[in-house]
Amino acid sequence: MRFRRSQRASGVPVPVENLHLALCPAGRPERLRQSLEHAMLAAGAAVRANAFVVTLDSAMRCTPAGGQFPFVLCADHAAAAAALGLRQAIAASQRTHGLQVNGVSSYHPHVALQHGPAIDAIEESIASIQWRAEEFVLIRSFFGQSSHEVIGQWPLASEPVPEAVDLLAELANMPELPELPDEWT
Repeated sequence: MRFRRSQRASGVPVPVENLHLALCPAGRPERLRQSLEHAMLAAGAAVRANAFVVTLDSAMRCTPAGGQFPFVLCADHAAAAAALGLRQAIAASQRTHGLQVNGVSSYHPHVALQHGPAIDAIEESIASIQWRAEEFVLIRSFFGQSSHEVIGQWPLASEPVPEAVDLLAELANMPELPELPDEWT
């Protein structure tokens, strides 16, 4: 809030329950054998990707969308690469389900905080905000109503945690070392 005021970033705030990191748009139907919603649900269910840490470390105004200039928090390079990988996996899955997604590689992950008129260009580093992305969701947006409906959600795989090693047990099970020759001591 302080940052928005200091940068004179006015506009309509995005309600907290609607904050999200957009990944991939719905594809254009090309060879659908089912409804668009069923194709999207099938595509989402087929995606296999790993969970990742999202770090937002800068704030800026984006290019206009419908005459409004979104004020957004942007992902760092590592989060952008992981989100792009997930975006590409979702787009590829949509293609196998009869949907065509264009512009998959041109993507800058961000979370929109508000929409409104632009006074000045804004791009500034901020204190990092982090969370672990452990799932992705399919939402239906009701444009002009600032509301969303969750249609489907799928977990992202967690990297396996290495088993803890009991060092004392390992040492106890080690074979005895041979005695060193006298000339080595």
